[in-house]
Amino acid sequence: MDSTPSPGFGAITALLVVIACSVWLGTIAQKVISRGSFLSSYFLGNRGLGVWTMALTATVQSGGTFMGFPSLVYSHGWTVALWIGSYMIVPLTGFAVLGKRLAQISRRTGAITVPDLFGGRFNDRRVALVASLLILFFLTFMMIAQFKAGGLIMKISWPDSATLALVEDASASDIDYKYQIGLIIFAMTVVGYTLIGGFLASVWTDLFQSVLMFFGVVGLLVLTFSDPAVGSLEQATRAAVAQTNENYISFAGYAKDGRQFLTPALSISFFFVWIFGGMASPASISRVMASKDTGTLRRSIVVLGTYNGRIYVPRICICMAARVIYPDVANSDEIIPRMALWATRDLPIGSFWAGLILAAPFGAVMATVSSYLVVISSGVVHDIYQRFLRPEATELELKRATYLIMVLLGLVCWLANVQPVQYLQALVVFCTSGGAASFLVPAIMSAYWRRATHQGALAAMIGGAATVLGLFLLGISSSDPMIGQATRFRPYFLFGCEPVVWGIAVSAVLGVLVTLLSPPPEQHHVDRMFA
Repeated sequence: MDSTPSPGFGAITALLVVIACSVWLGTIAQKVISRGSFLSSYFLGNRGLGVWTMALTATVQSGGTFMGFPSLVYSHGWTVALWIGSYMIVPLTGFAVLGKRLAQISRRTGAITVPDLFGGRFNDRRVALVASLLILFFLTFMMIAQFKAGGLIMKISWPDSATLALVEDASASDIDYKYQIGLIIFAMTVVGYTLIGGFLASVWTDLFQSVLMFFGVVGLLVLTFSDPAVGSLEQATRAAVAQTNENYISFAGYAKDGRQFLTPALSISFFFVWIFGGMASPASISRVMASKDTGTLRRSIVVLGTYNGRIYVPRICICMAARVIYPDVANSDEIIPRMALWATRDLPIGSFWAGLILAAPFGAVMATVSSYLVVISSGVVHDIYQRFLRPEATELELKRATYLIMVLLGLVCWLANVQPVQYLQALVVFCTSGGAASFLVPAIMSAYWRRATHQGALAAMIGGAATVLGLFLLGISSSDPMIGQATRFRPYFLFGCEPVVWGIAVSAVLGVLVTLLSPPPEQHHVDRMFA
């Protein structure tokens, strides 16, 4: 039962169809943005997002969603449902707590980018500069991880592919040509359609790919549990326990070599990671800034919360069933591709349907990269280049600078993955934690604290980011504690907690103390933000 069908030409055909649709949507978006000014239309879509484009383009899916997360479920068991539980309510917290106020402030300041929002709220260009640099740092690492996932999915879909995942410890002399070609195709596609259509291309392709993800996951769930070899969810869980031990259904989770996967402190930490990381994500804030009105935000909460529940819960069930079909997969990143090929093996043109299921993670990765390309390039061009280097830059010059930054980002991420990066899920956690520690407290200060000052915002950003980065550097250089994932790219768990907990705490303390010790902001500026 452990043999996996090889993908035929159907799988790569399905993926190419998805690529073609994404490029077509990018060209349509280009026609729309050409009607307005470049900065407002290219980076913010003229603030016209409706309910469905807000809800299903919040960039909550990524390569970690379809590769790293299922890998953890397969490896450690039901406790990962707790690990991801808070992520399913991110839209409830993010849109409800900060959405309305940040959207209002962005309109009152005329902000086009996330750094522009912070700079306008605190009336200081240095806040915008620091925000731009932090976004560039953390989101570039996230993009590098996503490029690996995109190249991997292209490799898996290659006709008669003999392997379903990359060997992460391969030497530099081992060249995987299928992966390299897939990586080039992925890079050219996602950079190309984002460059053509900007923010709207990212939004529309994200919407298309979110719908594709939904049907892909639900289809795989139905095919998996309709097979007599799997049986019911209870039978699959019992089989998994028999292959591992009772920790597979316990709080701590199953882990080899005496490691404890999830301690109580880490469990609390992961709720911090996903809830507050999602609230403070620059990509999410930019979508909020582009919403049509407050009513749109309210309705989007319901739609996106419902969508997330129907995306994540089925994948947990599929990974339970995978323990029946594939009792001991050495590289657990393979598990969703394996199940897609196995579940469609008896269908007419089965490899094509497998390709459509694999197009779900491919679409998630493209959506993430596209959104981050817009966020990073807008910050660099508008908040660094235009504000500090070339205030008199023409619209044509800004457009060329934007295209150049996008191409350079694509090249950097491609070159970083020629020898594939490791630790995909660990990189996702690092970037999410860093973003939360950097931007959550300044965002809350911006929205609700009249007394907040630019000195306090700067201290909160820099202190939170430095704390997370410092704990990760300390963890990489120290001995390996027997908790969490078995990976070398790991933080130092101070008192058993993830760095995001300490990063947010330091950010909050510094933000409040420095604000109280600094002169209050000008009253007329505060009135304009809160009136």
